Amino acid sequence: MEPAANPGKDLVELELTVENVESALHQLYYDPELEHKNLAQKWLTQAQASAQAWQFCWALLSPDKLPEIQFFGASTLHTKISHHWGDLPTDQHQSLRMQLLSHILRFSSGPKMVLTRLCVAVASLALNLIPQAWPQPVADMVRVFQPEKPEAEGGVAGSAVGAEQDPHARCLALLELFTVLPEEFHSSRLAQARRNQLREALAGEWAVLCPLLRQLLQSQDSPNPVKERVLRCLSSWVGLDVPLGESQGLVQDCFTALTNPELFDTAVETIVNAISQPDCQRYTDALVNFMPLVLGLHDQLKAAAQDGDMETSHGICRIAVALGETHSRVLLEQVEHWQEYLALVNMILFCTGIPGHYPVSETTSSLTLTFWYTLQDDILSFEEEKQAVYLQVYRPVYFQLVDVLLQKSHYPSQEEYASWSSDDKEQFRIYRVDISDTLMYVYEMLGAELLSNLYDRLGRLLMDPEQSSVWQDTEALLFGFQSIAETIDVNYSDVIPGLIGLIPRINISNVLLADTVMYTIGSLAEWLADHPVMLSGILPMVLQGLAKAELSVSSVSTLKRICRECRQDLSPYVHDIMTVSQDVLVKEIHKSSQCMWLMQALGFLLSALPGEEILGRLHSLITPHVQRLDTLAQQEPNPSNKPSVIHILGMLSSLFTTLDVNKQADSLEGAAPGRSTPSQTTHNPIVVVLQQVFPLIQNILSKWLDDSDVVEAVCGLFEKSVRTLLHDFGPMVAQLNEMLGQIYSAFPQASALDLTRQMVHIFAGEEHHMLSIKGLIEVLTTTTLTIFEQGPRDHPDIAESFMQLHAQILKRKPDLYLSDHLDVKALFYCGILSLKFPETPTVKSASLFFTEMLPRCKDMSPVGEVLQRDGMLLVETILQAVGGGSPRSLTEHFSEVLFSLNRHCPALLSQWMKETLQTPGFPSAQVSMEQKDTFSQQLLREQSNKRHVKDIVKEFSLQCRGLQGTGYSADY
Repeated sequence: MEPAANPGKDLVELELTVENVESALHQLYYDPELEHKNLAQKWLTQAQASAQAWQFCWALLSPDKLPEIQFFGASTLHTKISHHWGDLPTDQHQSLRMQLLSHILRFSSGPKMVLTRLCVAVASLALNLIPQAWPQPVADMVRVFQPEKPEAEGGVAGSAVGAEQDPHARCLALLELFTVLPEEFHSSRLAQARRNQLREALAGEWAVLCPLLRQLLQSQDSPNPVKERVLRCLSSWVGLDVPLGESQGLVQDCFTALTNPELFDTAVETIVNAISQPDCQRYTDALVNFMPLVLGLHDQLKAAAQDGDMETSHGICRIAVALGETHSRVLLEQVEHWQEYLALVNMILFCTGIPGHYPVSETTSSLTLTFWYTLQDDILSFEEEKQAVYLQVYRPVYFQLVDVLLQKSHYPSQEEYASWSSDDKEQFRIYRVDISDTLMYVYEMLGAELLSNLYDRLGRLLMDPEQSSVWQDTEALLFGFQSIAETIDVNYSDVIPGLIGLIPRINISNVLLADTVMYTIGSLAEWLADHPVMLSGILPMVLQGLAKAELSVSSVSTLKRICRECRQDLSPYVHDIMTVSQDVLVKEIHKSSQCMWLMQALGFLLSALPGEEILGRLHSLITPHVQRLDTLAQQEPNPSNKPSVIHILGMLSSLFTTLDVNKQADSLEGAAPGRSTPSQTTHNPIVVVLQQVFPLIQNILSKWLDDSDVVEAVCGLFEKSVRTLLHDFGPMVAQLNEMLGQIYSAFPQASALDLTRQMVHIFAGEEHHMLSIKGLIEVLTTTTLTIFEQGPRDHPDIAESFMQLHAQILKRKPDLYLSDHLDVKALFYCGILSLKFPETPTVKSASLFFTEMLPRCKDMSPVGEVLQRDGMLLVETILQAVGGGSPRSLTEHFSEVLFSLNRHCPALLSQWMKETLQTPGFPSAQVSMEQKDTFSQQLLREQSNKRHVKDIVKEFSLQCRGLQGTGYSADY
């Protein structure tokens, strides 16, 4: 087949003939030019949609064609039947059906891809004809595919040359046809009433199909490929909620296929699908009958586990869990079969504890964890008397489960662990998190006895010299304690004091054990706050860990938790904590993120000290880093010293985030007035430090002004300080405003806008501060308007932050909009431009800006005037976006602006809607004038229910995009 000489040009004008279709397919598959491939794809799609496709598709299925051409012919048939069914006259339905079945017979020996596509086409045909025009599809298909008497079907079977010579191929083709029928049902977009009708009709067909499948599965003459297809067919049909009562015998037969290695995987999938259907719970007898079959797999499971056969143990475990978990309550209630269900639970317990390390030498145990949640929930949901009986049976099982889970959480030897890939280590970490969650959940059933059990075992390990324990045993028990203490209130547990006493006896030379020790201490931080006398035995271990880089994450996070929870009782240990912390920070033992956590920990610690001590400790802590920053400020900017600048600024930010002396004073004074005021004679320690380092920060900025990361780090430092200090930041406001105005004018950055918004939020009610903030806002606005005039598309972050800033101004200090220095009209246009951005955060911020502005239209003349003059442009912009100009996901934000317009200026909105929607084809050619009128009326009627407005706008948006009534609308 030769491609066209000039494919790109010729394709546009090509006639719809078989030859041209073949030429386009050659171009699609073999042309190296992507542009030519795309043109061919587009032309072929149009060809499939054409009326001529009903004819040329058959020629493409000719035996002498290449498989990819035959495949396109079969796909075209499916496209026509599924999307253009209405184009075919009713009197041709019968002949199309016979023709399709004839071709399936012809292709029964392959190619497989063509056969499957033809089967999908017949399935689509069946969904159009069942039940009225094709009342017995299964029986009819079986008759057509019978190998005997081919002439009986009016030449249909006879036309499949040679097919009758291979009955297995015919059988496989028939089974393929039956398999894809439910699949096509699930993938088709159908109205709910039609879907229900088809589901009922197909469920009726199952009574005919099920005996046939069972006969084929039981037959000695059926080869493995036929039996595998039977299994797949059953798996497909159970998704239609066919009655388990009718399928029970067939599902039981599937268990025999588990002994056949070639059928094992498919049989597992089929059995799991069959017994996992929610509707199965109605067939209690069938479920009870399945239990002996599943229990009969236990020996095969044990043998697989012993031989390291992961695939077999995985598959059998899936079956046991599917029955035990999906139907736990139903099976629990079958009191006369309690021993069988207990045996099934113990079989699943065996799966949980299957030998080997997850995920390297086993992948089965993780499948079982959710089962234990379900079983526990079902037991605890019974009334008290019944629950007590079940607890008597199952509590011992759950204690065994705890032992199994702790064993499964064991790390391998250090040599083996070192050989694992990073992916295996990550999977094991997640697996341990899942075990941790399960242990926490199990505590609800086992209670304090579980903690006592763990404590007794840990005590024997650490205190009895006869116990030759490996470190993994100790680590696993601590892991169990930590899992429970992390989420359960253990403050009243009588074993925690003993545990705290045991922890210092643990040798933390092993890193993995030391990590768990640290995390366990951290999980007990709240308990230590109530029992501060115990800190003396624990803190030295934490500080010892802090000096080790390999314990960085665990030791720093634990110290942070202790400093946060126990800050009021740490004064005897301040010197030690500060000394070790300053040492590890100067030596740069920890990575940047852990340094931030450590500074937050020290912020908590310092905030609890007496006022006169804080400043001294603070200076001692930060002086080395400020000196380092000063040295960096003397150097010329380069990529090598930039990370250090950002790191030091980040450490100061982290420190100031938690160093809140006022919050500490509030907690100590209780009902006494807590929050400091700007009139205090002494400044907050943070303010003192900021004032001292302010010249240094200005120097840094002068050199790094054009680097957004450094500017963001500086703004982050002040923003964290403002958030912590609130009104106490007052002495810094004027200085900071001046600096922000200078840096933004020279090099606009979104972070400067965000910091200004924070100050507007806090100082809106303090006129002496608002004067300088007002001047800053005018500078920022003038500079940003210039960016908008030049084209803001490359600065979505600035547009977003600018809109958020002005939304905050309108909310907290709207009278700034009465200033002659603020161009309200220009701001209005900035909002409209921002609504057109594709980025969700920018559109959301612009919508917020307008929803804050519109309520001011009556009491603020500048806003009212600009709305009168340019409101129609706003409405037009929103409707254009809703109509397809912006992604569908943004529609909700546009609806909020329309809702606000309707609440605050309904008459104007009515007028603007009428004028804009009168334009033909606006906002989309997909909607009629009648639909636009309906949308307008519905919207204008709704002034109180925001949710309803969102639904109205969403529906109109779908209409504009031609998506109403499709699957998109359901997911939208």
